[in-house]
Amino acid sequence: LQCPRAHADFRVRFDVNTTAGLGHFNVRVHESWAPIGAARFRELASTGFFDDSRFFRAISGFMVQFGEAGQPASLPLLLWPLPSFFRGIYAKLMSFLPFGSGWGSIKDDPVKGTNAPGTLTFAKSGMPNSRSTQLFFNIGENNRRLDRMGFAPIGQIEGNGLTVLSSVYMCGDGPNQAAVLADGNAYLDAYFPNLSRIISVGLLDHEEL
Repeated sequence: LQCPRAHADFRVRFDVNTTAGLGHFNVRVHESWAPIGAARFRELASTGFFDDSRFFRAISGFMVQFGEAGQPASLPLLLWPLPSFFRGIYAKLMSFLPFGSGWGSIKDDPVKGTNAPGTLTFAKSGMPNSRSTQLFFNIGENNRRLDRMGFAPIGQIEGNGLTVLSSVYMCGDGPNQAAVLADGNAYLDAYFPNLSRIISVGLLDHEEL
């Protein structure tokens, strides 16, 4: 498991395209809330991992989720005749290996913040230390129950960010996540063309804070 550490609080800018058109908002990431998660998010944002990706899970009154690459890492040619579900399983397994092409998982942070509306939190499975690249924005009023389930927020939307997120296309649980992992935008744009898009996620310079 990777255990990077962030250096301090930082801000990122999300440029998005939702049902309301082009928009943007900033997020302040608090290293003190979840240092391991904050460091992983900084790494992902600084490498452009989220650029040209999709909000592939969005449930009204609950959350909007993102964090699968629009252009997944290449898979062996032998696997391409297989259905995307099986290619997705392969890609997921490879992501946990030190020689794989994925980011791998990181250790859990203790929950110090609360999953209030506008907070940014890593998604995870029911297993310990399963956070990787997927995150979600809390948009529901009753999400504090996630605190007891071990979901540690890493940051908070600033300004009118929640208003921007309210225009994200609510696709529910529609897209198959194994297919998203295997084929990225090629799958999503073919079968879910109305999804809201993340154009870019970039670190803000100190003078922009």
